[in-house]
Amino acid sequence: MTEIMGYADAISTAPGDRIAFKVSCEGAQTYRARIVRVLSPEVGPDGPPFRTEALAPAFTLPARTQALRNGSWAIVPAHPLLAALRSFTVQAMVWPTLPGRGRQAIMGTWSETLGSGFGLMLDGDGALQLRVGGATIAGARLDARRWYFIAGSYDADTGAMRLVQRAIADRGMAAPMAVVTHGRATGTFVAHEAALLFAAWHDADSDGLDGARPRVGGCFNGKIDRPRLAAAALDDTQMALLAEAAIPSSLAAAIVGFWDFARDIPTAAIRDLSPNRLDGATVNLPARAVTGHNWDASEMNWRRAPDQYGAIHFHDDDMIDARWHTDFTFDIPIDLRSGCYAAVLEAAEARWHVPFFVRSPASGPTAGIVYLAATATYTVYCNNIGRFRSTLAELYHGRVTVMDAVDMMLLKHPELGFSTYDRHGDGSGVFYASRLRPATNIRPTGRLWNYCVDMMIIDWLDRSGLTFDVVTDEDLALRGLDAIRPYRVLVTGSHPEYDSLGMLDALDHWVRRGGRLMYMGGNGFYWRIAHQPDNAAVIEVRRAEGGTRSWDAEGGEYYHSFTGEYGGLWRRNNRPPNLLAGVGFISQGFDHSSPYRRTAASHDPRVAFMFEGVTEEILGDFGLMQDGAAGMEIDCVDHALGTPPHALVVASSFDHSNTYELVVEEVRVPHGMSDGTANAAIRADMTFFETPGGGAVFSTGSIAYAGALGHNGFNNPIAKLTTNVLRRFADPRRFEIPRL
Repeated sequence: MTEIMGYADAISTAPGDRIAFKVSCEGAQTYRARIVRVLSPEVGPDGPPFRTEALAPAFTLPARTQALRNGSWAIVPAHPLLAALRSFTVQAMVWPTLPGRGRQAIMGTWSETLGSGFGLMLDGDGALQLRVGGATIAGARLDARRWYFIAGSYDADTGAMRLVQRAIADRGMAAPMAVVTHGRATGTFVAHEAALLFAAWHDADSDGLDGARPRVGGCFNGKIDRPRLAAAALDDTQMALLAEAAIPSSLAAAIVGFWDFARDIPTAAIRDLSPNRLDGATVNLPARAVTGHNWDASEMNWRRAPDQYGAIHFHDDDMIDARWHTDFTFDIPIDLRSGCYAAVLEAAEARWHVPFFVRSPASGPTAGIVYLAATATYTVYCNNIGRFRSTLAELYHGRVTVMDAVDMMLLKHPELGFSTYDRHGDGSGVFYASRLRPATNIRPTGRLWNYCVDMMIIDWLDRSGLTFDVVTDEDLALRGLDAIRPYRVLVTGSHPEYDSLGMLDALDHWVRRGGRLMYMGGNGFYWRIAHQPDNAAVIEVRRAEGGTRSWDAEGGEYYHSFTGEYGGLWRRNNRPPNLLAGVGFISQGFDHSSPYRRTAASHDPRVAFMFEGVTEEILGDFGLMQDGAAGMEIDCVDHALGTPPHALVVASSFDHSNTYELVVEEVRVPHGMSDGTANAAIRADMTFFETPGGGAVFSTGSIAYAGALGHNGFNNPIAKLTTNVLRRFADPRRFEIPRL
């Protein structure tokens, strides 16, 4: 069977830029590639046709397979002090999460390939091990999700090996007795000049991608805190001193490394506090800003108690950057129109899309309208494997989950890494997501969700007769207000769910200074995210208290590691979506979408422009997304949450099924009257209001809305109404806030 997959080094480009594509192809000698402009998605026979425009003829390239190596770990580069080790003690605090799921490395220079070096690790049953060259001693099995002090020592003069493990007392409990194991190594231990690894062992000298990293195996699942290395076989008292937060003066001469993982939490760096400065770096972004062995729940913010957040949580399924070699590049033509583009990769029956966007040239915008591509949301959902693994998906949708060949590749290759809707193998939530890897669900084909649905809006925009530019969430994160300042109208996608503080501030400032916002979806501006400080391709999500969520962050782990900001819902951060868009998330259901019914407010002269040529009272009793314009995830007005008092609800949905229930943040006490058949609060509100500076906001309040635009060849009341709004918003005439 032929397989092909790929990704690009950038998602937002400008004329004159060069974008690099990384491809892996198995089962073929060559593959074809072409660059196209994407004008609409592939939705099947009931909707508008799939439209792309080729930029240049297809070209053929030699195929090769590129490996995916997931699992997080950390590395301290090889150093003469490590190579000179003879007698030593290696120790740490650990919180294993999957003891018994295969052998796992904790700390050391152990080489599985050569059978040399030293290492603390877990055996296949979860028992602690110390390996020194060809000798091994094993202790007792560690329990999952419990903190332990562990240490291993080796005396080169006698060959004595010693392994110590002690469960750290839970609050109010007496400290358990330590388990001590003795052994003896024969022969002479030679350390060799090798990098010191945390949460992995050496599997080869190089991973084949660059010379800086070894190929590793045995990735650990769990937390490591206060790792230490001394060039002496220490006794129990000395081990206890070495485990303290400050370097003990009595052991200063023996200390090789004294790492404090609470330092530089927002970065990939790990810091050695000893004079040797054996600093290192994490790989594949294990979780930081997580509670350590001494967290006492007195402080929830890691910035205010960093000494209690000295742990790193490693996982064997972390994947942040595939680090593939470039197969081909594409130079964005200077005169290329801003829009949505993709590299199409094909080999035999296999096909793969790598989307990217082209913004306006540096000289300035080419239109007064800008479409904001929700690349943050795409990244957060990237490779959502829970959709296939969870039995709830079929319950929510009321039908069997449908998969195509590209979806199947994620099940076949879980090493592609997961979305932040998923859990790691140890049950912990996925904090980080990245676009620097192949994405099975960011494409104009397959399931109607996110990117695919957003291309329905692009299709409508392209047919509107008005020109528009495209910018991305990533542009908004990097450039703030400057990314959208020149534009009069901003059109969102169907589901702009994830925003950083900078993104939300930019949108808020833009609207307040007179911008005209068309919020074309539902469940928008919902979760707070943070971008990695030096890499906007990487996004962090902390699913804190509240919100419709697939996992809960551990207690004390609600603050982002990248920024120190409190995570979770923007509503919990006092920035509910209603403040920006007038509406906020109220319910979701995936079995059926409903129509809107016009309200008395739709006849207000302020919105007469909206209904020119629209005579229907029922709007959107059709659509590609469950047969209606209002559904999937829906928003309604709430003046208590910031909907302006002068906002007009011009239409509201009705007749939702009983799968639509109030979102959890609306339910303080369960009461049994929360479904769409019985609760009038469950509705999508089509909303309009004017803003300071002569601007205005139009909100659809529904993800399914985009699926109704193309009905009957775009000759329908939803498309007509929305085009009316677009044309009036593009008109420079000011809107005025009415006096109430």
